[in-house]
Amino acid sequence: MSKLYIGTNTKMYKNIAQTASFLEALGRQTADLSRESMELFVIPSYTALDRVSATARAAGIRLGAQNMGWEDEGQFTGEISPTMLAEVGVTIAEIGHSERRHVLGETDEMENRKVHAALRHGMTALLCVGETKAQRAHGIADEVLRTQLKEGLFGVDAARAEQLWIAYEPVWAIGVGGEPASAAYAEARHAAIRQALFELFGAAGAKIPVLYGGSVNPENAAALAAQPDIGGLFIGRSAWDAERFAAIIRQVLPIFADKAEGRRRS
Repeated sequence: MSKLYIGTNTKMYKNIAQTASFLEALGRQTADLSRESMELFVIPSYTALDRVSATARAAGIRLGAQNMGWEDEGQFTGEISPTMLAEVGVTIAEIGHSERRHVLGETDEMENRKVHAALRHGMTALLCVGETKAQRAHGIADEVLRTQLKEGLFGVDAARAEQLWIAYEPVWAIGVGGEPASAAYAEARHAAIRQALFELFGAAGAKIPVLYGGSVNPENAAALAAQPDIGGLFIGRSAWDAERFAAIIRQVLPIFADKAEGRRRS
């Protein structure tokens, strides 16, 4: 990757005022950092999206939604359509977060429909994949990831690959009490993801950003960032304080710059 991809999903935290304050502070904390060198994004709750859209845009922060329905309109009580999200300035649709899959019962087929809806509306589809603790113990993590990718991205043309981001988030490594993956373990899974993307999209698959998320914090961010196949970080609660998030960005930005330069030279 030629730049750092880094962002956060605030889950069901931060009300409208808190989200606005967070984005304003993050904008100030990162104002001196070129957006040519990174894609900085925040994915807040639905209720905040309309109010904070202008704030995010002014701060050079891309705005995402935590979920999205796959139809433009219809009898889908409780869903939010891609047209509604585009109307409030959303450019990223987060799809298939483990809490959507394992708590709310979403399937790979549902994620696939959402991916196609996002692409159809010109959004970046951020597809989240990850294995459970039991699947890790059974030694089938890579098979699980390949299945989630091949089913979730089924029917996507290679010409659309530039609209795709992947987030690898081991289910056992996220949330309260999450157990951070070692840098070596994360790199091995990212390598498997990269291979699956190559099988799906050929050379275009090499350009899809693959971000790591799962208890990323100031102590492990640098080691994760240094891994060859990790193209960015998708951070949870360690990013919910703007000053702390900005410090992590400054910590890993030179590491990604060095990796990009090394690739160019090779």
